[in-house]
Amino acid sequence: MNEAKAGAAPERSEADRLQNGGLIDRLKQRPEVGAFVVMVVVIIAIGISSGGNAFNPLGLKNNLSIIAQFGIIATGACLLMIAGDFDLSIGSMIGFAGMSMAMMLKWGLPFGLGEATPAAAFFLTLAMTLGIGWCIGFIVVRSKLSSFIVTLAFLFFLRGLTEVCFRLINRSTQISGLPDFKETSWFADLFGGEVFSWFYDVWFWLGGNINRAGDQWVDGFDSRVMWWVIVSVVAYYVLSRSQVGNWIYATGDNRESARANGVPVNKVRISLFMFTAFCATLFAACQVFETNTADAAKGNLKELEAIAIAVVGGTLMTGGFGSVLGVVFGAVTFGLVANAVFFIPAIDGAYYRVFVGVVLLTAVFLNESVRKRITGGI
Repeated sequence: MNEAKAGAAPERSEADRLQNGGLIDRLKQRPEVGAFVVMVVVIIAIGISSGGNAFNPLGLKNNLSIIAQFGIIATGACLLMIAGDFDLSIGSMIGFAGMSMAMMLKWGLPFGLGEATPAAAFFLTLAMTLGIGWCIGFIVVRSKLSSFIVTLAFLFFLRGLTEVCFRLINRSTQISGLPDFKETSWFADLFGGEVFSWFYDVWFWLGGNINRAGDQWVDGFDSRVMWWVIVSVVAYYVLSRSQVGNWIYATGDNRESARANGVPVNKVRISLFMFTAFCATLFAACQVFETNTADAAKGNLKELEAIAIAVVGGTLMTGGFGSVLGVVFGAVTFGLVANAVFFIPAIDGAYYRVFVGVVLLTAVFLNESVRKRITGGI
């Protein structure tokens, strides 16, 4: 009897089958594979339709500028969604942060503390937005209300507070004509200047990136591209290489089980709400120091675009599954489509929303299919 057991083939588990599957089978388990395919199709389609103009030196700079701003806020939304929560206040937070920085730069620090430097305006605003993010997270975990409802309330609260307060102080919800702080402050240049100039220098040296006068056409990318890269790399490391990443996935998968295994679920959730507030502030700082203007309405609908990009990138609405790499692919796709109207005049800009709706619905079905494939249909 024992000899028969010893000679019998070992039992195979579902995990063994997935591990020993082919390359295609393994790719199907990746949450970002669908986003990658859509991105490739969009890049090819826009490249052909624009006659290559979308990817000439100026086109590449403009496209990456839009892609980066999508990517910054979508990364924050992605991590929060993996933990099983939503933040619908991102757009209002962008408007609040931008107006706060611009007001201080124009009128000085509050309570008569003197003239504001770009660094002081940024860090004081960041302290306020992180505090608001902490407050949202605290209410969500203590009240056990849906984060959807709590952040929806803060969407209206923050937007209304921003418009009322700044209309009283500034008599307008827009601020323009600020000095170009990039010229005098290295800190402002970090957010509103240009980076990776070596890329365009090499392009010029190779015989491209030349304007009609024979000079170098474009000098560098907008600074927000650098911040997008930093945020994405840090988020990727945290999710895939750290204990905190395990805590985030465990929190989104099963909170009670995670709590029973020693995961500080409440701290993880509150920290991620603060992280989305940080991403919104970073977004606003890049806008203010690049354009020397601010508008309370600049963040409108950005919260929905951030969530849509995260979903298209493979993040499940139910939490516990997603990747930063998928967000990168989703941001590239959305940024190219949003900016396509400038390179293909025949396209009506409203088709961008049609594209978002179709791709979002398709991504939800695809993500659910991937989830069932991994969990065995549960």
